[in-house]
Amino acid sequence: MPETKASGPPRAPKHLRPGTRKWFRTVVEEWDLDAHHHHLLTLACEALDQTEACRETIERDGQTFTDRFGQPKERPEVSIMHNSRLAFARLIRELDLDFDGGGDTARPPALRSNRR
Repeated sequence: MPETKASGPPRAPKHLRPGTRKWFRTVVEEWDLDAHHHHLLTLACEALDQTEACRETIERDGQTFTDRFGQPKERPEVSIMHNSRLAFARLIRELDLDFDGGGDTARPPALRSNRR
């Protein structure tokens, strides 16, 4: 769960990777998020970190391994990475963070479904 200051926006959870924490801060600063969106954003960040951890393992150890019968098997990280990517994409869609690129502003608009 994101940590919050008494009067400011929530801070990125400390267990996230540095790059993911930076992205968390960017999203919080640039989008108008409600409290429940911060929880969804944290879950999206965790999915992103899990995807990256799996990618690193696959890069280091390969996509397959040889089982005790000498048969190639897909590493568990491949499935975990796939599920994490799907979770991330669904959470981002749920947060409604898509930017349509319209208008002359350099800053993304407030969430369409949560405009005040």
